[in-house]
Amino acid sequence: MEANLADLFEFAVDHFGDREYIVAEGKRRTYAEMEARANRLAHYLAEQGVGPGDHVGIYALNSVEWVEALWAIFKLRAVWININYRYVADELRYIFTNADLVGLIHAREFCPRVAEVEDVLGGLRFTLVIEDGSGHQDVRSDAVDYEKALASQSPDRDFDARSGDDRYILYTGGTTGMPKGVVWRQEDVFYALGGGINAMTNERVADPGDLTRNAAAGSPLTFLPVAPLMHGASQWGVMGQSFSGNKIVLVARFDAKRVWRLVEQERVNSLFITGDAMGRPLVEALDEPGASYDTSSLVSISSTAAVFSPSVKEDFFHHFPNLYMTDSIGSSEGGANGVSFVTPGSTAMKGGPTVKSLRDTVVLDENGRILEPGSGVIGKVARTGNIPIGYYKDPVKTAETFLTIDGVRYAVPGDFATVEADGTLTLLGRGSVSINSGGEKIFPEEVEAALKAHPAVFDATVVGAPDERWGQCVAAVVQVRPGQDVSLEELQAHCRTRIAGYKIPRQLNVVDEIRRSPSGKPDYQWAKEVVAGP
Repeated sequence: MEANLADLFEFAVDHFGDREYIVAEGKRRTYAEMEARANRLAHYLAEQGVGPGDHVGIYALNSVEWVEALWAIFKLRAVWININYRYVADELRYIFTNADLVGLIHAREFCPRVAEVEDVLGGLRFTLVIEDGSGHQDVRSDAVDYEKALASQSPDRDFDARSGDDRYILYTGGTTGMPKGVVWRQEDVFYALGGGINAMTNERVADPGDLTRNAAAGSPLTFLPVAPLMHGASQWGVMGQSFSGNKIVLVARFDAKRVWRLVEQERVNSLFITGDAMGRPLVEALDEPGASYDTSSLVSISSTAAVFSPSVKEDFFHHFPNLYMTDSIGSSEGGANGVSFVTPGSTAMKGGPTVKSLRDTVVLDENGRILEPGSGVIGKVARTGNIPIGYYKDPVKTAETFLTIDGVRYAVPGDFATVEADGTLTLLGRGSVSINSGGEKIFPEEVEAALKAHPAVFDATVVGAPDERWGQCVAAVVQVRPGQDVSLEELQAHCRTRIAGYKIPRQLNVVDEIRRSPSGKPDYQWAKEVVAGP
């Protein structure tokens, strides 16, 4: 069968209809129930004129309605647009305009924010409001209650044929700048992010339907992707597991104690997190006096999209000695590039992340040549094969990121890495936030990992600060643990045991809380403002 995401979900429904599918904030859906409700929503959207290629925004916290909406929109060959629920008015105005929305599905709690950008919403054909008990009043005259819209429609599956050419767009803010819409063909994104390549064997799935067929004989597992669904990692934590008939547990807002309660209540087998921003609070919660959770069901934890430092990995192994842990790298533009299978004492515990390169991933030098293993040269991670079409309405950025070299088209998002002698990749960081100190390139992630290994440091972000002699120096923005204190000199002495001298922080800024995106990525612009001062 073709790699069309709605087709793959319907194929899974036909195999696993009675299985529990989604649990979110007290609501539950089986595969069949999700299918029927998504069909009802799709029929409603079709009545509003939504069809192939149309863009519909989803603006809500993690919920069953978020997932129902994504499948309903794909069923019509339309495209859903993920909207960051932390955006303020200017950012919302930008994405609502840039994405060319024909409709908006949003939680009631965001009515006031929608009202702030009413001036750019004249092109919407409809607005659906998901009830959440927040009590905010509808601000648009066309607003329709989500449940009422579904109630009037048929649950039948009677849609037109679809294609692997249908679109999927992922809006990503990355670490800097306004969000960009990465446009994928569904067939390409399935092979880049959706499970179409086996991470263990690096083999492509010959028939996308085999994910469902091969899982039908086994028992379902329970997954909890912790990050918001507006982030690509959680989108694929839901969609990818759907094709294998697994159960997915969602949490509206990240709270470490609530996550562990859900692990206990729902017998979660695997956690999906995004780096230390989630990993560190989770292990801290286990260490609190009197903490008691039944975590015997948990067998694996996977981190992606943000740095997962060795110190936090060690903390997890302290609590779960037999945990199956993976650390992966990738991007919205380049798909999955590499994965490491972490064990206590392995090289993956010492820095990195150092990962096994996944199919179609290479590292290119400044001249576009593929780096040989053990060369010691720093290059840019690139992927060929199944890669995006480009950025939505941004031909300049598309030309900068998607390069054709010697007849081969690559996605080169800007992540730097080296190729080790054994062929593994060591990720260094995103070039756009690297620090140039006296000609030496310093990647913030490496310094951040060293800082977070200090017992007094809870979280840290590193940026460049102006320096008369070196051009830039390393400035650390640090959140210390409650009741702790730390000096620049102490941190410098600690870091000298882990990283080279030129990478040592020369400035220290202590803050009450490190600001990160909901997906756990550092907010480098905010950190630069902290370092610059008033």
